[in-house]
Amino acid sequence: MSGAGLPREARLLRPGDFAALRTSSGRAGGRCFHLRYRENGLGHARLGLAISKRVSKRAVERNRIKRLLRESFRRVRHQLPAVDLMVMAREQAAGVVGAELLLDIDGLWKKLLAL
Repeated sequence: MSGAGLPREARLLRPGDFAALRTSSGRAGGRCFHLRYRENGLGHARLGLAISKRVSKRAVERNRIKRLLRESFRRVRHQLPAVDLMVMAREQAAGVVGAELLLDIDGLWKKLLAL
């Protein structure tokens, strides 16, 4: 049953990777999400998520947003350039239905492909 999930090499895991994205990276933004990206030289894209309690106090809501983001990334990751990505949710994301969140993040993937 492996193969359907997001492999470990496609995720940002170390705090240093997140810190590098906070200091020197490109930016893109949508209504519900803010994206930071930076070339990684690995040959594939990696995803990191930063969904704070400011977005929603309820862990259920934050986890729903994370699941949607991971699934969206899993579908397009082979088309993306070799970059490290950090997606941060804005406060507006908590009250939005899943289909609208997916449209917003798909727009960010398209912006990234256009660069």
